[in-house]
Amino acid sequence: MQWFDADHAPGGADAMRREPDQVDWVRCIPFIILHLGCLGVIWTGASWFAVSAAAALYAVRMAAVTGVYHRYFSHKTYSTSRPMQFFLAVLGATTVQRGPLWWAYHHRHHHQHSDGPEDAHSPHVHGFLWSHIGWITSRRNFPTDYSKVRDLARFPELVFLNRFDAVVPAAFAAATFFAGAFLRAHAPGLHTGPWQMLVWGFFISTTALFHGTSCINSMAHLMGRRRYSTQDDSRNSFILAIITLGEGWHNNHHRYQGATRNGFFWWEIDITYYVLRCLSWTGLIWDLKDVPQSVLDEGAHPDHRESVAAASQVHLLHPEHAPLRRIVPAAAAIAVATVNAAYPAAPKRTGAAVHSDLSGHAVGQQGARAP
Repeated sequence: MQWFDADHAPGGADAMRREPDQVDWVRCIPFIILHLGCLGVIWTGASWFAVSAAAALYAVRMAAVTGVYHRYFSHKTYSTSRPMQFFLAVLGATTVQRGPLWWAYHHRHHHQHSDGPEDAHSPHVHGFLWSHIGWITSRRNFPTDYSKVRDLARFPELVFLNRFDAVVPAAFAAATFFAGAFLRAHAPGLHTGPWQMLVWGFFISTTALFHGTSCINSMAHLMGRRRYSTQDDSRNSFILAIITLGEGWHNNHHRYQGATRNGFFWWEIDITYYVLRCLSWTGLIWDLKDVPQSVLDEGAHPDHRESVAAASQVHLLHPEHAPLRRIVPAAAAIAVATVNAAYPAAPKRTGAAVHSDLSGHAVGQQGARAP
Protein backbone atom coordinates (compact mmCIF):
# COMPACT_ATOMS: atom_id res chain seq x y z
CA MET A 1 0.00 0.00 0.00
CA GLN A 2 2.90 2.38 0.62
CA TRP A 3 3.68 2.33 -3.10
CA PHE A 4 0.36 4.16 -3.61
CA ASP A 5 -0.30 5.81 -0.22
CA ALA A 6 2.87 7.13 1.40
CA ASP A 7 1.03 7.76 4.67
CA HIS A 8 0.00 4.11 5.03
CA ALA A 9 1.61 2.87 8.26
CA PRO A 10 -0.35 0.02 9.93
CA GLY A 11 1.91 0.03 13.00
CA GLY A 12 1.98 3.80 13.18
CA ALA A 13 4.44 6.35 11.81
CA ASP A 14 6.07 6.82 15.21
CA ALA A 15 6.83 3.11 15.40
CA MET A 16 8.47 3.24 11.97
CA ARG A 17 10.63 6.18 13.02
CA ARG A 18 11.84 4.19 16.02
CA GLU A 19 13.12 1.32 13.87
CA PRO A 20 16.89 0.91 13.49
CA ASP A 21 18.69 2.31 10.48
CA GLN A 22 19.02 -0.39 7.85
CA VAL A 23 18.47 -0.81 4.14
CA ASP A 24 14.94 -1.85 3.20
CA TRP A 25 15.60 -3.78 0.00
CA VAL A 26 12.02 -3.35 -1.20
CA ARG A 27 12.54 0.41 -1.09
CA CYS A 28 15.59 -0.04 -3.32
CA ILE A 29 13.45 -1.25 -6.21
CA PRO A 30 12.57 2.27 -7.49
CA PHE A 31 16.24 3.29 -7.49
CA ILE A 32 17.24 0.09 -9.29
CA ILE A 33 14.55 0.65 -11.93
CA LEU A 34 15.59 4.28 -12.33
CA HIS A 35 19.22 3.37 -12.95
CA LEU A 36 18.46 0.37 -15.15
CA GLY A 37 16.21 2.59 -17.25
CA CYS A 38 19.27 4.59 -18.24
CA LEU A 39 20.64 1.50 -19.98
CA GLY A 40 17.76 1.79 -22.42
CA VAL A 41 19.98 4.19 -24.36
CA ILE A 42 21.71 1.07 -25.73
CA TRP A 43 18.57 0.35 -27.75
CA THR A 44 17.12 3.83 -28.28
CA GLY A 45 20.34 5.61 -29.13
CA ALA A 46 20.67 9.38 -28.89
CA SER A 47 19.63 12.43 -30.84
CA TRP A 48 20.58 16.04 -30.32
CA PHE A 49 16.99 16.84 -29.39
CA ALA A 50 16.68 14.06 -26.77
CA VAL A 51 20.01 14.96 -25.16
CA SER A 52 19.08 18.65 -25.14
CA ALA A 53 15.71 17.80 -23.60
CA ALA A 54 17.41 15.77 -20.87
CA ALA A 55 19.75 18.67 -20.06
CA ALA A 56 16.90 21.19 -20.04
CA LEU A 57 14.72 18.98 -17.83
CA TYR A 58 17.66 18.51 -15.46
CA ALA A 59 18.12 22.28 -15.16
CA VAL A 60 14.43 23.10 -14.73
CA ARG A 61 13.84 20.36 -12.18
CA MET A 62 17.06 21.10 -10.28
CA ALA A 63 15.77 24.65 -9.95
CA ALA A 64 12.52 23.13 -8.65
CA VAL A 65 14.42 21.19 -5.98
CA THR A 66 16.56 24.12 -4.94
CA GLY A 67 14.15 26.98 -5.44
CA VAL A 68 10.89 25.28 -4.47
CA TYR A 69 11.41 22.27 -2.21
CA HIS A 70 14.39 23.84 -0.45
CA ARG A 71 14.15 27.61 -0.41
CA TYR A 72 10.36 27.83 -0.32
CA PHE A 73 8.83 24.79 1.37
CA SER A 74 11.71 24.10 3.74
CA HIS A 75 12.72 27.65 4.65
CA LYS A 76 9.98 30.01 3.42
CA THR A 77 12.54 32.49 2.07
CA TYR A 78 9.92 34.12 -0.17
CA SER A 79 6.14 34.33 -0.46
CA THR A 80 3.63 33.40 -3.13
CA SER A 81 -0.08 32.86 -3.69
CA ARG A 82 -1.87 29.62 -2.93
CA PRO A 83 -2.43 28.68 -6.63
CA MET A 84 1.23 29.40 -7.42
CA GLN A 85 2.27 27.40 -4.38
CA PHE A 86 0.37 24.38 -5.72
CA PHE A 87 1.89 24.82 -9.19
CA LEU A 88 5.38 24.97 -7.69
CA ALA A 89 4.65 21.87 -5.61
CA VAL A 90 3.61 19.93 -8.73
CA LEU A 91 6.76 21.10 -10.50
CA GLY A 92 8.84 19.95 -7.53
CA ALA A 93 7.07 16.58 -7.52
CA THR A 94 8.33 15.88 -11.06
CA THR A 95 11.82 15.55 -9.59
CA VAL A 96 10.86 12.14 -8.11
CA GLN A 97 12.16 13.15 -4.68
CA ARG A 98 8.98 12.35 -2.75
CA GLY A 99 6.39 14.92 -1.69
CA PRO A 100 6.98 18.55 -0.66
CA LEU A 101 6.06 18.02 3.00
CA TRP A 102 8.29 14.95 3.35
CA TRP A 103 11.17 16.84 1.76
CA ALA A 104 10.66 19.92 3.95
CA TYR A 105 10.31 17.85 7.13
CA HIS A 106 13.57 15.98 6.59
CA HIS A 107 15.44 19.10 5.62
CA ARG A 108 14.28 21.02 8.68
CA HIS A 109 15.25 18.02 10.80
CA HIS A 110 18.68 18.04 9.14
CA HIS A 111 19.26 21.67 10.11
CA GLN A 112 18.12 21.04 13.66
CA HIS A 113 20.53 18.10 14.11
CA SER A 114 23.14 18.74 11.42
CA ASP A 115 26.10 16.34 11.65
CA GLY A 116 24.81 15.06 14.99
CA PRO A 117 23.58 11.57 15.92
CA GLU A 118 20.00 12.50 14.94
CA ASP A 119 20.98 13.70 11.45
CA ALA A 120 19.58 11.13 9.02
CA HIS A 121 22.18 11.74 6.31
CA SER A 122 25.38 13.05 7.87
CA PRO A 123 28.47 11.54 6.17
CA HIS A 124 30.39 12.04 9.42
CA VAL A 125 27.91 9.94 11.38
CA HIS A 126 26.75 7.35 8.85
CA GLY A 127 29.39 7.36 6.11
CA PHE A 128 29.38 8.65 2.56
CA LEU A 129 27.26 5.99 0.83
CA TRP A 130 24.52 6.09 3.46
CA SER A 131 24.34 9.90 3.38
CA HIS A 132 24.19 9.84 -0.42
CA ILE A 133 21.49 7.24 -1.01
CA GLY A 134 21.19 4.69 1.80
CA TRP A 135 19.18 6.85 4.20
CA ILE A 136 16.29 7.13 1.73
CA THR A 137 15.85 3.35 1.69
CA SER A 138 15.52 3.08 5.47
CA ARG A 139 11.98 2.49 6.75
CA ARG A 140 12.48 4.88 9.64
CA ASN A 141 12.97 7.77 7.22
CA PHE A 142 9.92 6.96 5.10
CA PRO A 143 7.03 8.60 7.06
CA THR A 144 6.38 12.34 7.10
CA ASP A 145 6.20 13.94 10.54
CA TYR A 146 3.41 16.41 9.87
CA SER A 147 3.89 18.03 13.27
CA LYS A 148 7.16 19.50 11.96
CA VAL A 149 5.51 21.05 8.89
CA ARG A 150 2.25 22.39 10.31
CA ASP A 151 2.58 25.54 8.22
CA LEU A 152 2.37 23.37 5.09
CA ALA A 153 0.02 20.66 6.34
CA ARG A 154 -2.85 23.16 6.57
CA PHE A 155 -3.12 23.02 2.77
CA PRO A 156 -5.01 19.83 1.77
CA GLU A 157 -3.76 19.98 -1.81
CA LEU A 158 -0.16 19.79 -0.57
CA VAL A 159 -1.03 16.90 1.75
CA PHE A 160 -2.58 15.09 -1.24
CA LEU A 161 0.59 15.52 -3.34
CA ASN A 162 2.67 14.37 -0.39
CA ARG A 163 0.50 11.36 0.39
CA PHE A 164 0.16 10.11 -3.19
CA ASP A 165 3.69 11.06 -4.19
CA ALA A 166 3.94 8.61 -7.11
CA VAL A 167 1.16 10.26 -9.13
CA VAL A 168 3.09 13.22 -10.51
CA PRO A 169 6.30 11.27 -11.34
CA ALA A 170 4.24 8.64 -13.20
CA ALA A 171 2.41 11.36 -15.12
CA PHE A 172 5.71 13.08 -15.92
CA ALA A 173 7.24 9.84 -17.26
CA ALA A 174 4.15 9.27 -19.40
CA ALA A 175 4.36 12.85 -20.68
CA THR A 176 7.93 12.33 -21.92
CA PHE A 177 6.84 9.13 -23.70
CA PHE A 178 3.84 10.72 -25.44
CA ALA A 179 5.85 13.83 -26.28
CA GLY A 180 8.29 11.58 -28.11
CA ALA A 181 5.44 9.88 -29.97
CA PHE A 182 4.04 13.28 -30.98
CA LEU A 183 7.42 14.49 -32.21
CA ARG A 184 8.02 11.33 -34.21
CA ALA A 185 4.69 11.83 -35.98
CA HIS A 186 4.78 15.59 -36.49
CA ALA A 187 8.50 16.48 -36.45
CA PRO A 188 10.37 13.47 -37.91
CA GLY A 189 13.35 15.69 -38.66
CA LEU A 190 14.20 15.70 -34.95
CA HIS A 191 14.97 11.96 -35.20
CA THR A 192 13.49 11.11 -31.83
CA GLY A 193 10.65 8.95 -30.60
CA PRO A 194 8.67 7.85 -27.53
CA TRP A 195 11.16 5.40 -26.06
CA GLN A 196 14.14 7.64 -26.68
CA MET A 197 12.41 10.56 -24.99
CA LEU A 198 11.41 8.35 -22.06
CA VAL A 199 15.00 7.17 -21.59
CA TRP A 200 16.63 10.58 -21.95
CA GLY A 201 13.89 12.87 -20.67
CA PHE A 202 12.91 10.77 -17.67
CA PHE A 203 15.40 8.07 -16.71
CA ILE A 204 18.74 9.71 -17.51
CA SER A 205 17.65 13.22 -16.53
CA THR A 206 16.07 12.05 -13.26
CA THR A 207 19.01 9.84 -12.30
CA ALA A 208 21.46 12.71 -12.84
CA LEU A 209 19.13 14.99 -10.89
CA PHE A 210 18.95 12.59 -7.96
CA HIS A 211 22.72 12.23 -7.66
CA GLY A 212 23.27 15.96 -8.12
CA THR A 213 20.89 16.70 -5.26
CA SER A 214 22.35 13.94 -3.08
CA CYS A 215 25.82 15.44 -3.44
CA ILE A 216 24.71 18.21 -1.08
CA ASN A 217 23.87 15.65 1.62
CA SER A 218 27.10 13.75 1.19
CA MET A 219 29.84 15.87 -0.40
CA ALA A 220 28.85 19.35 0.84
CA HIS A 221 29.84 18.27 4.36
CA LEU A 222 33.17 16.86 3.18
CA MET A 223 34.34 18.91 0.18
CA GLY A 224 35.14 22.62 0.10
CA ARG A 225 36.02 25.43 2.49
CA ARG A 226 34.38 26.83 5.61
CA ARG A 227 33.81 30.58 5.70
CA TYR A 228 31.59 30.56 8.78
CA SER A 229 32.13 28.83 12.10
CA THR A 230 28.98 26.70 12.41
CA GLN A 231 28.27 23.76 14.68
CA ASP A 232 28.24 21.34 11.74
CA ASP A 233 30.85 20.65 9.06
CA SER A 234 29.02 22.32 6.16
CA ARG A 235 31.28 23.64 3.41
CA ASN A 236 31.26 25.92 0.38
CA SER A 237 32.10 24.38 -2.99
CA PHE A 238 32.12 26.17 -6.35
CA ILE A 239 31.88 22.83 -8.18
CA LEU A 240 28.81 21.72 -6.24
CA ALA A 241 27.28 25.17 -6.71
CA ILE A 242 27.47 24.72 -10.49
CA ILE A 243 26.06 21.17 -10.38
CA THR A 244 23.16 22.18 -8.13
CA LEU A 245 22.52 25.73 -9.40
CA GLY A 246 23.71 27.39 -6.21
CA GLU A 247 23.28 24.89 -3.38
CA GLY A 248 27.02 24.34 -3.16
CA TRP A 249 27.42 27.43 -0.99
CA HIS A 250 26.35 25.17 1.83
CA ASN A 251 28.34 26.70 4.67
CA ASN A 252 26.78 30.07 3.85
CA HIS A 253 23.34 28.50 4.01
CA HIS A 254 23.97 26.76 7.32
CA ARG A 255 25.13 30.05 8.80
CA TYR A 256 21.93 31.85 7.78
CA GLN A 257 19.03 29.77 6.47
CA GLY A 258 16.48 32.54 6.10
CA ALA A 259 17.93 34.14 2.95
CA THR A 260 16.64 33.44 -0.55
CA ARG A 261 20.19 33.38 -1.84
CA ASN A 262 22.88 30.87 -0.89
CA GLY A 263 25.66 32.68 -2.69
CA PHE A 264 25.99 35.52 -0.21
CA PHE A 265 28.53 37.51 -2.23
CA TRP A 266 27.78 38.51 -5.81
CA TRP A 267 30.67 36.52 -7.29
CA GLU A 268 29.31 33.30 -5.75
CA ILE A 269 27.26 31.95 -8.65
CA ASP A 270 23.74 31.09 -7.49
CA ILE A 271 21.59 30.39 -10.55
CA THR A 272 18.57 29.44 -8.47
CA TYR A 273 18.58 32.88 -6.86
CA TYR A 274 18.79 34.57 -10.26
CA VAL A 275 15.76 32.56 -11.42
CA LEU A 276 13.79 33.47 -8.30
CA ARG A 277 14.76 37.12 -8.60
CA CYS A 278 13.55 37.19 -12.21
CA LEU A 279 10.35 35.39 -11.21
CA SER A 280 9.74 38.06 -8.56
CA TRP A 281 9.65 40.70 -11.31
CA THR A 282 6.52 39.01 -12.66
CA GLY A 283 4.72 39.33 -9.33
CA LEU A 284 4.21 35.57 -9.03
CA ILE A 285 6.49 35.48 -5.98
CA TRP A 286 7.54 38.29 -3.66
CA ASP A 287 9.22 39.22 -0.39
CA LEU A 288 12.56 37.61 -1.21
CA LYS A 289 14.60 37.71 1.97
CA ASP A 290 18.14 39.07 1.88
CA VAL A 291 21.23 38.26 3.91
CA PRO A 292 21.64 40.53 6.97
CA GLN A 293 24.57 42.90 6.76
CA SER A 294 25.93 41.52 10.03
CA VAL A 295 26.23 38.06 8.45
CA LEU A 296 27.96 39.50 5.39
CA ASP A 297 30.37 41.38 7.63
CA GLU A 298 31.08 38.21 9.56
CA GLY A 299 31.89 36.47 6.27
CA ALA A 300 34.38 39.17 5.36
CA HIS A 301 36.70 38.30 8.25
CA PRO A 302 40.44 38.95 7.88
CA ASP A 303 41.24 35.48 6.54
CA HIS A 304 38.70 36.03 3.77
CA ARG A 305 39.88 39.46 2.66
CA GLU A 306 41.83 38.07 -0.29
CA SER A 307 38.78 36.82 -2.15
CA VAL A 308 36.72 39.87 -1.13
CA ALA A 309 39.43 42.19 -2.45
CA ALA A 310 39.70 40.26 -5.72
CA ALA A 311 35.97 40.50 -6.31
CA SER A 312 35.89 44.19 -5.39
CA GLN A 313 38.67 44.90 -7.87
CA VAL A 314 36.68 43.29 -10.69
CA HIS A 315 33.66 45.36 -9.65
CA LEU A 316 35.74 48.53 -10.02
CA LEU A 317 37.01 47.43 -13.43
CA HIS A 318 33.50 46.68 -14.72
CA PRO A 319 31.12 49.25 -13.10
CA GLU A 320 28.85 49.18 -16.13
CA HIS A 321 27.65 45.63 -15.46
CA ALA A 322 24.37 45.05 -13.64
CA PRO A 323 24.57 42.78 -10.55
CA LEU A 324 23.42 39.68 -12.43
CA ARG A 325 25.65 40.38 -15.41
CA ARG A 326 28.83 41.02 -13.42
CA ILE A 327 29.43 37.31 -13.28
CA VAL A 328 30.20 37.21 -17.01
CA PRO A 329 32.94 37.49 -18.17
CA ALA A 330 34.62 37.65 -14.76
CA ALA A 331 33.17 34.37 -13.45
CA ALA A 332 36.20 32.19 -14.08
CA ALA A 333 38.67 34.56 -12.48
CA ILE A 334 36.46 35.19 -9.48
CA ALA A 335 35.73 31.49 -9.02
CA VAL A 336 39.45 30.79 -8.82
CA ALA A 337 39.95 33.66 -6.38
CA THR A 338 37.07 32.43 -4.22
CA VAL A 339 37.95 28.75 -4.20
CA ASN A 340 41.65 29.25 -3.69
CA ALA A 341 41.53 32.07 -1.16
CA ALA A 342 44.13 31.29 1.45
CA TYR A 343 42.29 31.08 4.73
CA PRO A 344 42.18 28.22 7.24
CA ALA A 345 39.07 26.14 7.73
CA ALA A 346 36.81 27.64 10.38
CA PRO A 347 36.35 25.41 13.42
CA LYS A 348 32.96 24.16 14.49
CA ARG A 349 31.22 26.61 16.76
CA THR A 350 30.99 25.42 20.33
CA GLY A 351 28.89 28.23 21.76
CA ALA A 352 25.23 28.95 21.27
CA ALA A 353 23.58 27.07 18.47
CA VAL A 354 23.19 28.91 15.19
CA HIS A 355 20.42 26.63 13.97
CA SER A 356 16.78 26.74 14.86
CA ASP A 357 13.79 24.49 14.39
CA LEU A 358 12.23 26.08 11.34
CA SER A 359 9.01 24.12 11.71
CA GLY A 360 7.88 26.57 14.35
CA HIS A 361 9.60 29.54 12.75
CA ALA A 362 7.73 29.20 9.48
CA VAL A 363 4.27 29.13 11.05
CA GLY A 364 2.56 32.46 10.82
CA GLN A 365 5.11 34.02 8.51
CA GLN A 366 4.49 35.17 4.97
CA GLY A 367 3.76 31.91 3.24
CA ALA A 368 1.08 31.25 0.68
CA ARG A 369 -2.00 33.36 1.10
CA ALA A 370 -5.15 31.30 1.34
CA PRO A 371 -7.95 32.65 -0.78
